[in-house]
Formats: sequence, structure tokens, C-alpha cells
Amino acid sequence: MDSPRDWLGARATVVLPAAVALLSFATGVVNITDVTIAGPLAEYVPRSIQRTAGFTGALTGFSLLVSVVGLRRRLRLAWYLTVVLLPVSALQGLVQSSAFSLPLVVLSLVSLPTLLLNRRRFDRGLDLSQTQLAAGAALLGAQVYGTVGTYALREDFGGVQSLTDAFYFTLVTASTVGYGDVSAQSQQARLFVMSVVVLGTASFAIALGSLLGPAIEKRFSEVLGNMTDAQLDLLEDHIVVLGYGDLTEPILDELTGQTDFVVVTPDSDVAARLQQRDVAVLTADPSDEDPLLRAGIEDASAAVAATNDDAQDALAILTANNLNPELTIVAAATDRENVEKLRRAGADTVISPAVIGGHLLVQSALGREGMENVADHLLDVERERDL
Repeated sequence: MDSPRDWLGARATVVLPAAVALLSFATGVVNITDVTIAGPLAEYVPRSIQRTAGFTGALTGFSLLVSVVGLRRRLRLAWYLTVVLLPVSALQGLVQSSAFSLPLVVLSLVSLPTLLLNRRRFDRGLDLSQTQLAAGAALLGAQVYGTVGTYALREDFGGVQSLTDAFYFTLVTASTVGYGDVSAQSQQARLFVMSVVVLGTASFAIALGSLLGPAIEKRFSEVLGNMTDAQLDLLEDHIVVLGYGDLTEPILDELTGQTDFVVVTPDSDVAARLQQRDVAVLTADPSDEDPLLRAGIEDASAAVAATNDDAQDALAILTANNLNPELTIVAAATDRENVEKLRRAGADTVISPAVIGGHLLVQSALGREGMENVADHLLDVERERDL
């Protein structure tokens, strides 16, 4: 069963606005058509205004979908945009005043407090590469050039009388749509249109490439066994598994289906194999700070270190403890003499499977009955523990 925190945490701040976006788009499309007004403002809303609200509502829904993508990356700009768009969506639903728009109004108002309560989670700036900035500048520059030039030469164009007409012509020309309702009527205008076609299509191609490039890189990351940043950002109250070894596999079996967890391992082959099993994994050294921060160590409820290398486990535990001193860390010591070392590194609980197993075997060999029941009892206790 979902806890109240699940409805107020990071997932809710993404899921609720996404639902509002879909409702806003669907409601807007429905209200553009001939729908009978039946809401509280039915007597006061002219049909033309209702259709206008439906059209703008569809645009608001699309804008909200874009902002949701930013929320998944915990962008502060996306948070601000969503805070503005949610009241706008509610107002548009109220103005549309149809039976279809009431859920939109309610969900928009419900989503806003959740977003405000999680403001601190969205602290990342818009990290654009120089290529993306250049592509955006080229696209904007081409549109400005075409709009201003078309308006300046409006007497040489048929159908251009305002800046809106000039922008419309530039957009459909640069995007190679070309409806043909606006045409150049002089040699000078034709030469100008040729330059708009060249600059516009080139800027669109550059912008498209800058967007597809990161998407392709993310796909390669997934193939190599890496979670995407968007997936990592949604983790909270999860368990970080520091490294992978023979002792780790039964731990993953126990965790699967009980709580969210992510494995941090430097072995790309292991990461790819875990990814194929739909296990959340990050290919990196668990003793480094950056990978643990990406894995959400600051929002995690616990960490587990259980590889075959106690020295590596100690380094990973030390790093995790420095990044989140309140974190509960459980470790498994391969060698008995390393139990205290792992505790000093920062582990709250250190278990030596060899010692426990040896004790049970000896007691069984001495004729003590019920040792298998003791082992089963230990397993039951561990299952009931809330990591």
C-alpha cells in the first residue's frame, strides 16, 4: 500500500502535472468541437470564448508535458513553469465550463500544493551544452531574420500585412511546409525567400541534431546498463547497493518487489546483465562521490555493501557515510577480522556470513537439533526488518 509520503513525494510532483497535461489537452480538443456548455459559468461564457479557451487549453497541456520532462530532471525552471501553468490550466477549465472540464479544474488545484511542498527537490539549473545553446540561437536568429525581413518587404509579398503574417510565413517556409497562401511577387522578395529557406532549414536541422544527440547517448547508456538521469532523479527512500559480488545476488532477490533499490557497480558486464533483468543499475565506482550522488544517496533510506572485497566495501561505506551521515549502512564481511574495520568505516551493522554459517554447521555437527529452524528464523527476522 502506498504511504502518504508517496502521494506527496517526487513521483507525485511528476505524475500529477502529467495527468493535468493530458486532461488539459484532451479537454481543450473536446471543447473546440460543438459541446454543450453545462458548467457553473454556462450563462456567462460566450461560445467563442469557450472555443478560444479550448484551443489555448490544448496548448497549455502541451506546455505542461514539456515542463514535466523538466521536472523529471529536477530543473528549477521547469518547477517555476509548472507552478504558473497549473493555475492557468484550472482557469481555462473553469472558462470552458463544460462537463468535461471539471476534473481538470480539480486536478490542477490538487497538484499545485504537492508541487509547492516539494520545491526544495527542484534545485538544478538548466544545463545546456554549447552546441545546444548555439542551435537555439541559430533557430531563434533565423526566425527573427525571416520575420523582420518579410515584414520590411511586405509590399512585395501577397498576403503579408502584419508581423503575425510575417512570422507565419517565415515559420511555414523555414519548416518546409509551404502552404502557398503567401507568395513573393518581386525578384528581391524571391531572393530573400531563398535565404530564409537555407537559413531556416539549416537551423531546424541543427536544433534537431542537438536534441537527438543526447537521446542517442542515453540509449547507449541504457544498453551498457546505466539508468538515465530522469530515472535516478525519481528515486527516494530507496536502498543503494554498493558494489556487486557473490553475496549480493541473494540480497537483490530479497529486495526485489519489496522496495526500490539501485546497484552501483564498476563492472559493465554485470551492469548490462542486471539491466536485462530490469534491475536499476549505475555503472560506476561505488567509492566515488559523484556516482553515489547520482544514485540519490542523500535521499536513500539505507545502503548495503556485500561484495567479496572487504577493502572496496570499506571505501564505499566511508564515502556513503560522508555523503549522508544519517544513512543506515549494512555490510557483510567476507573475512572475520574485517568486521570491526567495516564498523569503523561507518557501517551500522556488520554481518559475517562465514561466522554465522560456521556456527550453525558446528552446532549441527555436535548434535544440536533445530539448527535449520534457527537459520530459517534468522531469515524470517531479517525479512521483517525495515531497512
